[in-house]
Amino acid sequence: MFNLSRYFSTLSFILIVLAAGLLGPLYRHISIQQMTTLAEDRNVAMARVFENSSGQVLISLLANSAGRDAESLRAAVSAQELRAKTVALMQGTAVIKIKVYNRLGVTVFSTDTSQIGENKLGNEGFKGAIGGVVTSNLTHRDSIDTFEGTHVELDVLSSYIPITGEGKAVEGVFELYQDVSPFMASLNRALWWITAGLISVLAGLYLMQYLLVRRAQGILREQEGKIKAARDTLEIQVAARTEELKRANRQLEGEVGERRQAESRLNYLAYHDPLTGLSNRRRFIERMEESIGEASKRQQRLAVLFIDLDQFKQVNDSLGHTIGDELLIAVAARLSEHVRLIDMLSRLGGDEFICLMEAAGTDDEVANLAEEIVAAFDEPFRLGKHELFLSTSVGISLFPADGLTVVDLMRNADSAMYRAKAIGRGRYHFYTPEMTSEAQEKIRMENLLRRALENGELSVHLQPQVAGQSGKLVGAEALVRWFSPELGNVPPNSFIPLAEESGIIIKLGNWVLREACRQVMQWRLSGFDLPQLSVNLSVKQLERPEFIDTLDDILCETRDGPGFPQT
Repeated sequence: MFNLSRYFSTLSFILIVLAAGLLGPLYRHISIQQMTTLAEDRNVAMARVFENSSGQVLISLLANSAGRDAESLRAAVSAQELRAKTVALMQGTAVIKIKVYNRLGVTVFSTDTSQIGENKLGNEGFKGAIGGVVTSNLTHRDSIDTFEGTHVELDVLSSYIPITGEGKAVEGVFELYQDVSPFMASLNRALWWITAGLISVLAGLYLMQYLLVRRAQGILREQEGKIKAARDTLEIQVAARTEELKRANRQLEGEVGERRQAESRLNYLAYHDPLTGLSNRRRFIERMEESIGEASKRQQRLAVLFIDLDQFKQVNDSLGHTIGDELLIAVAARLSEHVRLIDMLSRLGGDEFICLMEAAGTDDEVANLAEEIVAAFDEPFRLGKHELFLSTSVGISLFPADGLTVVDLMRNADSAMYRAKAIGRGRYHFYTPEMTSEAQEKIRMENLLRRALENGELSVHLQPQVAGQSGKLVGAEALVRWFSPELGNVPPNSFIPLAEESGIIIKLGNWVLREACRQVMQWRLSGFDLPQLSVNLSVKQLERPEFIDTLDDILCETRDGPGFPQT
């Protein structure tokens, strides 16, 4: 019989040795990597602090460094001033040395003045930083000269960090040296403890499993005799069971037919919209991938028409989803009347449909189909006692002019559809490359607006309201203004609609309301009583069920100060 104990003990010992040999170096590598990342982040932060505190002196030194020798660089007033600021700024931190290189790789400043004038143009870290990438290197130094003197036996992380000027152009490179010896010492101690603990745990597991395997091998020997006796009995039982299976097989043949019908139904549901019976998004994408391949071989054009219903949300909100579903079924039937048999009409979801026009000829032929789709909504939809008027907006993208992949063509057709809605709805519009640029700019502005709320770039101004006849102050209107470091002054008619569309308006509106109330409270505390305050609210704010509670919280928060009237 197979000697389980012997083979187990040999294999387990080999695996334990391999595990201990791999986990130790892996833990050390991961720990050093994490420590390096944290230390690099601290170096970058210190570099930005240094750059902010000595920006003018630093820029002046870099600008005037071209063509100067080491002696003139050391004697420069800006270099001496920079050294004084550096020593004061880095005193008490882990940073032990700082060097500054110009774009030619020349050391224009160093806390170790003997290194001024050295050229590091061929250094890999300098090359990476001058290209805009922060690079770091962890080394052990037997000795190193710092602005506090010479230190020995140090673990040092040196980071090359770009110095950026106006327009984000790289004007030079910082090199910061950080003493990470305490981290490395702590890491080595932890590694020894972990290794010892791991070996102890593995040895204990090995012993317990070895005893368990020995016991299992004894049981297996006992079972071997019983299995041999049971095998003969089993052969008799198998013969009887075989006869039963033959009878059951005849019954199974009838069930197979039913299962095939069920599979056919599932396959249909996988590729069709259950509400309208049109092909779904999955089937449309597969068909479009096939069509793109054929069109590329035959050098033909394809057209993708993205169809979105206007005012459909109002139907759902006012008449309910049951009527909305009936309307979608009627829309699908009417659209199908205007699509050629060789084309493919699909429902993507909600009130969005899409059409693939194969072998598209001229732009006029595609435009004619789009006009037919738009015109199909001229007649009302009659659903029971309801007569519903709808319009639709259609966006068009063409293969290969507007994209070579399914994703590009669908995205560009969607962009064109939104442009059609923007110019008045009930229209169609072909995709143009400018739409992608506008969409990217829109996303950029939305990201900047979200950041503006967090970084305090927004401000509230109170515009006086004066009675026309008496000239008496009757109140003020709160106006929000945005100054972006990237965009400058952004007019409200640019970012307010974007906030409405993206949902940021809820947070923005609440912030404006709170800031305006705080300003009025401060004025009242200082002796100036504003008769009335007007704050513009978004419809989306008023639609929120928690708006009243939010408003009450803001009013309670801002009127709790002394002297503020209680209501």
